[in-house]
Amino acid sequence: MQLLRLAARHGRVLLVLGLLAGLLLPRLAANLKPWLPAMVAGLVFVSALRIGLRAAMGNLAQARGSLNAVLALQLGVPLVLTALLALAGMLDAPLGVALVLAMSAPSISGGPAFAAMLGHDPAPAMRLLILGTALLPLTVLPVFALLPALGTPADVALAALRLTAVIAAATAAAFTLRRIAFPEPGPESTRALDGLAALALAVIVVGLMSAVGPALRDDPFGFLGWLALAFAINFGMQALAFSLGASVPVSVVAGNRNIALFLVALPAAVTDPVLVFIGCYQVPMYLTPVLLGRFYGPPRS
Repeated sequence: MQLLRLAARHGRVLLVLGLLAGLLLPRLAANLKPWLPAMVAGLVFVSALRIGLRAAMGNLAQARGSLNAVLALQLGVPLVLTALLALAGMLDAPLGVALVLAMSAPSISGGPAFAAMLGHDPAPAMRLLILGTALLPLTVLPVFALLPALGTPADVALAALRLTAVIAAATAAAFTLRRIAFPEPGPESTRALDGLAALALAVIVVGLMSAVGPALRDDPFGFLGWLALAFAINFGMQALAFSLGASVPVSVVAGNRNIALFLVALPAAVTDPVLVFIGCYQVPMYLTPVLLGRFYGPPRS
């Protein structure tokens, strides 16, 4: 328990160490990559265990707000972006594909943990994670219909359904365990769960960075270009959402999307040109709690 509370205290440092390990230890990253689905499920379990069913579900007004946020982020933003890219003649370019994929994806599984690291309530981020993943098979259909180069939306929908099943199973197990073992966890237990989530995030990012190390060695200038784009999209969307009045958890989700989900659904001809971008996108993700704490400020009263 003391070790976990220490990990919670230094969670942001752990995220940076995970990023560095992913860059500097490519063999370790490659070995961890096959375990990513299990590790993501474990992270969702820990986050749900920390939050609890009542806080995760919220009331009717919160559910309506979460639905509106999901539709705006996963449907409205990518449709507007697709129209702009079509006007610019960039729909089939790797840059255009990367942008549309990033903005069509649901929240990352670490969204609630990131919100907690920033000192804000993780429950809204958990609601967006659950609802956004469940609705992905529907929200991608109109977007991908405008982008035939991405393959069939049915394949993406099946992948999203599998991810939804994993998240549903992990959260159900966590909510059940919490109700039985500790329905009202104290501050020390909550802190320990935050530390466990920080450790899980640090390990997961090593596997997600498996494509970045080779790109940094083989094409450093191309890597830097993709990295700059990843920072611009991620931090730009967070800043835009926050400036429009979104809460910190919603703003975090606005920029941090599970773009890696599409790797299991889209053809290699589509994903290969943007693999480096998907790896680079992990960098601003995992630096969000490190770099944006002052931007978001303390929790609003």
